[in-house]
Amino acid sequence: MPALEESQGVNKVVDSICKLSPDLLTETCRHILFYLQGQTKGVDSAEISDEFQRAGVRCDHEALQNIIRFLLLTFRSAGKSNLSGDDLVKRLEEGSSKWPKASLQVLHRLWSEHGASVRAQQEIESALSIGQLVDMQWKLGMAVSSDTCRSLNSPYVSLLLKIVEPSGQICQKSFEMTIPQFQNFHKQFKEMAAVMETV
Repeated sequence: MPALEESQGVNKVVDSICKLSPDLLTETCRHILFYLQGQTKGVDSAEISDEFQRAGVRCDHEALQNIIRFLLLTFRSAGKSNLSGDDLVKRLEEGSSKWPKASLQVLHRLWSEHGASVRAQQEIESALSIGQLVDMQWKLGMAVSSDTCRSLNSPYVSLLLKIVEPSGQICQKSFEMTIPQFQNFHKQFKEMAAVMETV
């Protein structure tokens, strides 16, 4: 019964969120919304934990992480689905009947204020999304012949790149370069390394 387990998981996170005052929920959501708007590099769970402790809210590490993940997922999916504040509240109420009215009002207000900026940042990230290099393999080879030349005897470098795309999929790209092309490639990498050392 995955649907039942999923519903119980949501209710457990909602129970944890119910322990937060409207002001503390607002601060927690702001951390997440600032990150989703590209204003911070990440969500600092240690800072959120400190805020919880100062407010006298006891919350173990796992529960805190679940709250952060839930709110991140909620705001991300609201942005991708282009939801209004009212639509967001409606979806949350459909997911769990345990939401207190004060918490829903906080989420509605914050999403109404920040939703457009989150959507704009998501559009920028999707337009500029690039993969991340995770592995590179190379080998030196010798092209012995081709369709047009019987005795080619030309060296080449073959590269295989493994790239994690923004979707999380790992893809492989391979290409070959002649020795002069590889030397130019090497020269450009050395220039990039020199520039990076000055930063």
